[in-house]
Amino acid sequence: MELCYNIISILAIHFTVINLPKFSKQAKIWTRIGLDGFKLWGQQSASAPEDVAFAVARFRERWSVQNYYVYHGGTNFGRTTGGPFITTSYDYDAQLMNMADVYTDPSGGCVAFLANIDEEKDKLVVFQNKSYNIPAWSVSILPDCKNVVFNTAKVRSQTSVVDMIPENLIISGSWQIFMEKTGVWGEPDFTKNGFVDHINTTKDSTDYLWYTTSFFVDESEKFLSDGSHPTLKVESKGHAVHAFLNKKLQDFSCFLLFFKNAGPFYEWVGAGLTSVKINGLKNGTMDLSSNKWIYKVNWQIGLEGEYHRIFNPDSRDDIKWMPSPKLPKDQPLIWYKVNVETPKGNDPIGLDMQYMGKGQAWLNGKAVGRYWPRKSSLHDQCTASCNYRGKFSPDKCRTGCGGPTQRWYHVPRSWFQPSGNTLVIFEEKGGDPTKITFARRRMTGVCGYISEDYPSKDLESWDKSKTESDSAMAKVSLNCTDGTVISLITFASFGNPTGACRSYQQGSCHYPHSLSVVEKACLHASSCTVSLSEDHFGRDLCPGITKTLAIEANCS
Repeated sequence: MELCYNIISILAIHFTVINLPKFSKQAKIWTRIGLDGFKLWGQQSASAPEDVAFAVARFRERWSVQNYYVYHGGTNFGRTTGGPFITTSYDYDAQLMNMADVYTDPSGGCVAFLANIDEEKDKLVVFQNKSYNIPAWSVSILPDCKNVVFNTAKVRSQTSVVDMIPENLIISGSWQIFMEKTGVWGEPDFTKNGFVDHINTTKDSTDYLWYTTSFFVDESEKFLSDGSHPTLKVESKGHAVHAFLNKKLQDFSCFLLFFKNAGPFYEWVGAGLTSVKINGLKNGTMDLSSNKWIYKVNWQIGLEGEYHRIFNPDSRDDIKWMPSPKLPKDQPLIWYKVNVETPKGNDPIGLDMQYMGKGQAWLNGKAVGRYWPRKSSLHDQCTASCNYRGKFSPDKCRTGCGGPTQRWYHVPRSWFQPSGNTLVIFEEKGGDPTKITFARRRMTGVCGYISEDYPSKDLESWDKSKTESDSAMAKVSLNCTDGTVISLITFASFGNPTGACRSYQQGSCHYPHSLSVVEKACLHASSCTVSLSEDHFGRDLCPGITKTLAIEANCS
C-alpha cells in the first residue's frame, strides 16, 4: 500500500484528525468532515466553528478537496431524517445552505498557509521578509503570499440573529383522534418461541414492532395483597421501549446511555428485544425470553394507523376518526388530526413540538419526520464562552444545557395548500397537542465583531491586481436581508468589549461616541460598513492594547 502513490486516498474522518503523516505526497479527498458525531436527542449543541475552520485550513495546506456533510439538516424528511435517535438539525444550528463558493486562479500563482498549532501562545511568523501574527490554534491564508485574507480564529463574517416567531395554529373544524390498539391488532401473522430481530422482520419500513406474550401469575403471590411491586427488566438493542401490562402502560424507557451506534454494520447489529424478565416473585425471577411471542407485521407495518395510512388525506381505508372536543392529553399511542390554515408571509416554517412527547408528524400526507423534544441535562458541561483551542473533547464548547435538543421541525412552504391543510400527529408517550404551534423563522438582527489585527482584506473582495495599501483598516460589514433595514443599534463599543452576540458588554476601554458613529453609518440602511479608522474613533485610545469594534443591531 505504501507504494501506491498514484492512488487517491478517500477520507471520511473526524475534523480533529488532521495530522496524517503517511502518504504526505499522495493526493487526498476529504469526503466527509466528521464533527462531533450526529446530534442526538437529549444532547447539548456543539459550538466550535473556528476549530473546524482550523482543521479545514490545515488540510488545505497539503491537499485539496473537502465536503461538509450536512445531510441531516432539515432538508430531508420522513424516515430518512437521520436515524431513530438522530435529530434533523444542522451542526451548530447554523444557517447553512447546500451550496459552495469556488475560488480559482488560472495563473497558478503563489498561495501560502501559515499555521500555528500552539494551543495557547500566539506566534510571530516571518515569511518572505514580512512579519505575520498568527493566533494560537489557527491558520492564516495568503492567496498571493503577501496579504492575509482569512484567519480561522478571526472570522470576519457577521453573525445573524435568527428568531422563531410563534404563529398559533389557525384551525378550521375540530380536532379528531384515533386510538392505537395496544398489542397485536387484527389476526397475528405468526408466533415464535423467543424474539425476532426488528430490522429483518419489518424490513426497516417502520420504527414500531409489537412483541406480545402471556404469562400466569399464581393468586398466592404475595405482591397481590401486600402492595409491593415486581420489577420488569427489559434488555434491548432498540432505542426505546413501551411496556404494557393488560393494555395499561407501565413505563416508557429510552436506552440513551451506553448505546453504541451501529455505524456501517446497521444490517448486522440488529435491533429489538433480547431479554424480558420479571423480578420479585415468590419463586424469584420469571424469564419470559423463551416464551411464545406473537407478532403482527403484515406488510411490514407495525401500527394499525400506519397500515391504513391514516396520515394521508386521500386514504380510502375505513378508519373512523373520532371527534374530540376535549382532547386527551398525556395519552400514549394516539393519533391526532386537525385542519389548519397556511401561515402568512414567506418566512420558512417550523413546527413547534416543545410540549409533545415523542412521535412523528405529517402535513397533507407528507412526512415531516420524527420529533422528540428531549431535554439535555442541566448538569451537562455547558459554558458561556468557548475555548476551542487544543485537543478536541466531546464536552468542549457545548451550549443549550437543560433545553430541548430540537424543538422546531422544518415544514417546507411548498407542502402547504392555500387552505384546508391536514396536520396529523402520532404521539408515542403523551403530550399536549393544544400547545402545538407553527413558528416563522426570521432574521431579526445582526452582530459584528472585528479587531484591529483582523485581516483588512477578505476572500470575497480580494483582487491581487488592486494596489490597496497594506495599511488599510479592518472594518465591520453588516447586512439585513429580505427587504429589511437596520432599525436600531442595540450595542456599539470600540475598545475592548467582551461577550458574544446578544450578550456584548463594554470593557475597561470604551470610545464614548461609539454608538453615534455606528448609528450615523448604519441606521435605516439595509447594509453598512464601519472601518476601525482614526476618522471614526480618534487616536491614542487606550495605548498598548488591540482595539475591537462590537456591534449589535435590529433588522425590521
